[in-house]
Amino acid sequence: MSELSITTTQNVKINFKAASPGERIGSYFIDLIIKIAYCLVVYGIFFHWLNLEKKFPNLDEWSVMTILLVFYFPVMIYSITLESVFEGQTIGKRLNKIKVVKIDGYQAGFGDYLMRWFFRLVDITILNGIIALIAVVSNKKGQRLGDMVAGTAVITLKNKIDISHTILEEIAETYVPTYPLVIKLSDNDMRIIKETFLRAEEKNDYEIIYKLVHKIEKVAGIKNQSIGDPADFIRTVLKDYNFYTQNM
Repeated sequence: MSELSITTTQNVKINFKAASPGERIGSYFIDLIIKIAYCLVVYGIFFHWLNLEKKFPNLDEWSVMTILLVFYFPVMIYSITLESVFEGQTIGKRLNKIKVVKIDGYQAGFGDYLMRWFFRLVDITILNGIIALIAVVSNKKGQRLGDMVAGTAVITLKNKIDISHTILEEIAETYVPTYPLVIKLSDNDMRIIKETFLRAEEKNDYEIIYKLVHKIEKVAGIKNQSIGDPADFIRTVLKDYNFYTQNM
């Protein structure tokens, strides 16, 4: 699988793996089964149970086609609707844990999903998806034509990203920050702080940790309120920075 580098809104690069052709095909067939099931149910209800053809025997061919188009319209807009609502996922993609993202790191928008949906006619409808398969296999980023035009890619969410490689920190919803002045620091400052701290902690180098604490206090104007282990102060600073930048 190809590897993609996505830049988050915090200017942090995280590597993801492009969804494999098998994952994409599997998602397509799950969605296809859902759409076929919907069509069978609609047809059964309106043309067998309610007997529309018998109740309206004078309907011409164009009227019947119009009724069918209205009933089956949800199938036509299935992918673009669900991807817009679920931020890049249909039911099939969600079950297979893959997702549509912008390759520049921004969240894909309705216009991007619309472009992908429009190019399904070329990618998938024509030649039963062979064009899409060739494009995905031959493209380094695993993109079909619709993805190339929209600037999107489909990534797998099954591979776990090691959060220690970024400035991101896991924060509970009930987390209460301690040092609001951390917003004086930049993403680059936080990357240096975290990388230096992790290396020092791994080697039990408390001299570096103490120097790091003093540097943070000096640059950000923060007074260490932690009692005991200076590492607790740095951990709090990292979490506080993530809290404030994620909620600004």
